[in-house]
Amino acid sequence: MMMNRRSFLGTTAALAGTLAAPAVLGQARPRAVVIGGGAGGATAARYIANDSDGMIDVTLIEPTRHYYTCFFSNLYLGGFRTIESLGHSYGTLAADYGINVVHDWATGIDRDARTVALAGGGSVPYDRLIVSPGIDFKEGAVPGWSTAAQNRMPHAYKAGSQTELLRAQLENMREGGTFAMVAPPNPYRCPPGPYERVSMVAHYLSQNNPTARILILDPKESFSKQALFEDGWARHYPGMIERIGPDFGGGNVEVRPDSMEVVVDGQVEAVDVCNVIPAMQAGSILQDAALTESDWATVMPATMQSVMDENIHVLGDSARQGAMPKSGFAANSQAKVAAMAVRHALTDSRLFPARFSNTCWSLITTDDGIKVGATYQAGEDRIEAVDTFVSQLGESDEVRAETYRESLGWYDSITSDMFG
Repeated sequence: MMMNRRSFLGTTAALAGTLAAPAVLGQARPRAVVIGGGAGGATAARYIANDSDGMIDVTLIEPTRHYYTCFFSNLYLGGFRTIESLGHSYGTLAADYGINVVHDWATGIDRDARTVALAGGGSVPYDRLIVSPGIDFKEGAVPGWSTAAQNRMPHAYKAGSQTELLRAQLENMREGGTFAMVAPPNPYRCPPGPYERVSMVAHYLSQNNPTARILILDPKESFSKQALFEDGWARHYPGMIERIGPDFGGGNVEVRPDSMEVVVDGQVEAVDVCNVIPAMQAGSILQDAALTESDWATVMPATMQSVMDENIHVLGDSARQGAMPKSGFAANSQAKVAAMAVRHALTDSRLFPARFSNTCWSLITTDDGIKVGATYQAGEDRIEAVDTFVSQLGESDEVRAETYRESLGWYDSITSDMFG
């Protein structure tokens, strides 16, 4: 990874004790710290650093040196992407934007002292803090499953090694075997994500294991783009996919990782691969800092500031903000609003009205893409949808292919926006 002198000094100082304090570096600049290097955090750090003309000292805390995007990871399962194409480094943020990139775990927030504790023993002072840690899973949400069982029954809802594991299990399924998914309850990261995953698994199996079956165990009455997905499944994968909703036991599911069984409303079924996507909550660092209410961190819609602490902004999947879904596009959009608010607070730059947007693309099979999205504005106490759109049943093959091509362009655009 390329590093400039300031980012090197910042990382070294963190390991020694306190990172980038003005007394150490001879700087009196205000300090913005970002926890989490995903679609929200990386974007926020880059926009603060790029648009503040060096007036703000920016630190990004992210434990991994190579970040794998959750968005598009389903396409790796379906054979449309390589795992390498999903990976991105932080070198450009450090070298070209002067951001102190600290590869360590943020383990705690001292809101009174305005410091972030690091697993390596250091602490990072801040004047404004942005927290974008993604999601954590609720232990006990699926009886029989815990994170200790994730290598047997992977969640693959945090991309990287779990995604590779699920793909390997898919490749090693016996002929005619059963792939089961335990879908999550609302709210959760990427509302169409589990069902795009089913589509990509079905695409792979239709080519490599055509007598296999897919079983969706779903506690929800309905799901995002349901009519579009079910129409696509009927056209491309007839007879392969069965969904059991709450009326038929989808909300009463137990898993047995050791024996590879699922229990649906008391009925035991052997499975060959089981993808368990549990109920979700805000990242634990927010909960430990008493910044959450009922699993999520509530924010002020115009600035993404926590209602618990005006010096902290919360982005993306962990935030309770109103109408926006928990998605990478949403986090990226919220990051720009938060970055503007941080610059305003620390340098008195101009604060413009908050505007947000989101689109969620999904691939059903080759060149059959669908989408849903909206533009949003900041209401008095929540983000509100302004205009919405969704793909329609019966669209032409060319429209669906163009939707997929559009998603490819978006992926390149958003990852450039995140990582420079």
